[in-house]
Amino acid sequence: MKQVINTVNAPAAIGPYSQANMANGVLYISGQIPVDPATGKLVEGIEKETHQVMKNLEAILTEAGMTFKNVVKATIFLKNMDDFAVMNDIYASYLDAGSYPARETVQVSCLPKNVDIEISMIAHQD
Repeated sequence: MKQVINTVNAPAAIGPYSQANMANGVLYISGQIPVDPATGKLVEGIEKETHQVMKNLEAILTEAGMTFKNVVKATIFLKNMDDFAVMNDIYASYLDAGSYPARETVQVSCLPKNVDIEISMIAHQD
């Protein structure tokens, strides 16, 4: 049975999708972009954008009763692979070294609202 996960502490969906869905103990989080849920505005610059995306993901995980330790897979989309090192350091700062998820990072030509980064995650209940 699927349960829709939604929180006001992450940006509202801007299309026909949910922030996240829980099915059989697995949480599928839609791609998050750097929108500040308090203001509805985009933050700018890869450092601020990465922090905002991770905060948005964390809010959804929290709503589902999970943390980054539960994340088993992450997909990162960057508009410019030159931002990889900066993004990677910030991304890692939110995670515990002993429980890094599997991941891929790809460069794309464009992202929603022309942001520089989008991250989606899959997490599993312990």
